[in-house]
Amino acid sequence: MTLPPVEPDSLVVTLDTGDRIHVLDWGVPSATSLPPLLLIHGLAQTAWAWAPVARRLRAATRVLAVDLRGHGLSEAPPAGYDLESLAYDLLTVLVAHGFGPDAGGQPAVLVGHGFGAQVAAWTARVQPGAVAGLGLVDGGWEELEATTRMDAAEFLRGLAEPPEVLRSMDAYLADRREWDEASWDADQERAARAAVDEKHTGRVAPVVRRHALAASVRTMFGYDPEAALAEVRGPLLVLVAEAGGADDETARERRLALDDLLRIRAAAGHPPVRVVRYGGVAHNVMRYRPDEVSAELLGLLVAAAAGDV
Repeated sequence: MTLPPVEPDSLVVTLDTGDRIHVLDWGVPSATSLPPLLLIHGLAQTAWAWAPVARRLRAATRVLAVDLRGHGLSEAPPAGYDLESLAYDLLTVLVAHGFGPDAGGQPAVLVGHGFGAQVAAWTARVQPGAVAGLGLVDGGWEELEATTRMDAAEFLRGLAEPPEVLRSMDAYLADRREWDEASWDADQERAARAAVDEKHTGRVAPVVRRHALAASVRTMFGYDPEAALAEVRGPLLVLVAEAGGADDETARERRLALDDLLRIRAAAGHPPVRVVRYGGVAHNVMRYRPDEVSAELLGLLVAAAAGDV
């Protein structure tokens, strides 16, 4: 799909603490009956990771994408990487744009990827009146220690020396392009560039600050999906990446975790959840399948507008 090269506005929302959160605003559509959409990136990524989807949906509704604290162009305070604080950041972004009950505006649909899915779900738990619908893109329904068979410390050790620090920008971009040549475009390159800093040596390193990364990982591995999603009553969409196929061991563990959560919700009388699985697709689903993901999110927006539960 060829889309016009529209650039989003780059905005800053200031928290009560004085810290600033960076937001990409893809503009106000000429007319829409759909709720606004807030997109939340995953660990060590930025708002630009959502550009392929935001560009496809910007004509349908107001689309915002946020840099979580410690990531991208948002500030990185020494603390505040727990889910409550991160949810507060998102709610502040919504209020600043006139959305949610605290602003006297309509609720938004929140869609998060990976760690961002956890933050989105927790925001719905903290302030359900601000969230008209919830999308979880390859995250947010599982306890990571159970499905990955590692703890936060082991996960962090794996990130201690990311390969990006050994590469030039050209080598780094070439590596990212090789992940999937078919989906690589200007948005993908922008997202890749936004996730790293180019040092004076010519090498690149992740832009996420080390203390923010460590704290975010600890939060990510302490996430309780049942507590987060127990009372979510609006439309709920779950997109699952199964890179190794449905029979892969990790995929089986994740499938069991999701099935358990669906049973718990059904037993509590909650509405059904739409689950879409992408066999042979890696974690960054919105990169590899932007058309399909955009179509699913549009369906979620329509369901939220209709008040479907």
